[in-house]
Amino acid sequence: MDTDGCKVSGSHGHVLVMTYPLQGHASPLIKLSHRIAEYGVKVSFVSTEFSSATLSNEIPDSGEGMIRLVSVPDGLNPEDDRKDLQILSESIRKVMPAHLEDLLNKASDKVTSVILDSPLGFLLEIPKKMGIKIAVYLCSTPGCLALGLNISKLIEAKVIDADGTPLKNEKIQVVPNLPDMSTAEFTWYHPHGADAQKIMFASIKEIFEWMITSDWIICNWFTDIAPSASILTTNILPVGPLLANGQSAGSLYSEDSSCLTWLDKQAPKSVIYVAFGSTSRFSQQQVEELALGLEFMNRPFLWVAWSGLTNGSFALYSSDFSERVANRGKIVEWAPQEMVLAHPSIACFVTHCGWNSTMESLSMGVPFLCWPYFGDQLYTQTCISDGWKIGLSLNADEKGIISRYEIKQKVEDLLSDDSIRANSLKLKEMARNSISIGGSSTKNLEFLVSQIKQ
Repeated sequence: MDTDGCKVSGSHGHVLVMTYPLQGHASPLIKLSHRIAEYGVKVSFVSTEFSSATLSNEIPDSGEGMIRLVSVPDGLNPEDDRKDLQILSESIRKVMPAHLEDLLNKASDKVTSVILDSPLGFLLEIPKKMGIKIAVYLCSTPGCLALGLNISKLIEAKVIDADGTPLKNEKIQVVPNLPDMSTAEFTWYHPHGADAQKIMFASIKEIFEWMITSDWIICNWFTDIAPSASILTTNILPVGPLLANGQSAGSLYSEDSSCLTWLDKQAPKSVIYVAFGSTSRFSQQQVEELALGLEFMNRPFLWVAWSGLTNGSFALYSSDFSERVANRGKIVEWAPQEMVLAHPSIACFVTHCGWNSTMESLSMGVPFLCWPYFGDQLYTQTCISDGWKIGLSLNADEKGIISRYEIKQKVEDLLSDDSIRANSLKLKEMARNSISIGGSSTKNLEFLVSQIKQ
């Protein structure tokens, strides 16, 4: 373990930021670390050795060594499958308490605050016993925060049982001014796996029980997107949208920046950007329909055809397909997404509705075509299409497949809808205002920094 990473100097506060080793968790926490460091606070960014191998290129020292990367073992052997989240989670839970305690005790510059990624909430008691202030970062939506904080009330009202299984087929209001949430949109809902649902529910319930005991809950959204969320609990700090703004975006995967040069050659608002994050998984039939849909719509497209989308069990596309679309399609393994979404040639975003992707696209005024996979992505789709009205949803056929015809039609519908474009630009302005001088998120970040420095 590299404990030297915590040896930072200075008297303006020292925060230890610890991320869960997944792309959707590490990226926003790196962006948050950069924002905090801009206020003169020292940051020790802690991740596992496996993910740090990539992050070491993503987090050069900021300024006078304001951000240091600290790597700790995850307890697994090199040959173990780190894509198996259950194995990874169990190992991290065993080894991380000792690592965190060691880091806090050996830091040459006293740690004044700790920011824990929400799945690491089981570590809360360690800094708390040492009198160190603690924030938990929630990588999810206002609606899912409300859902998690009200689990006990849902059980009492017999909306769900003690294992999270829905007992009523009805929608509930989670946050005023946001759409009602159906039981099928509950974060832990799993339609075909009762055991998996029980495990996920128990994990989420535990995370929120930890979270509520922290000093602050840091969220990647801005107040105007869900004004009523502030009434859920007094310690919520919306500091989003968390954007890289030219700094490291914190990718755990090697980004292919050649797509930016390709985008430069495309007409304004002409390119369909297609990316599904690092957790979505597609069947071979669905991948084939996606590829045919991109070909069938006869528009320029940029497709992030990440090999993990299929767990490597089959090829995402054929050489014949590549040749047929070569004059208007660009296919990459991974893309610098924030820069892609900011590019003037992007027309819309076909997305899994992961929360980071949602905030990035919303901040750039790019309309959505929603293709959620699981968890909070389902309710995010509802907020996008029915609440904020900045996108449309793709509908599966009777076999559960989103067809090439559905893809083509919804792209046409989305790009011809002037009201969706107008709503997208309105939310973009709100997002940008929130992180400007005097904006709501800027004020919350300044408050957090003032607490870290004490």
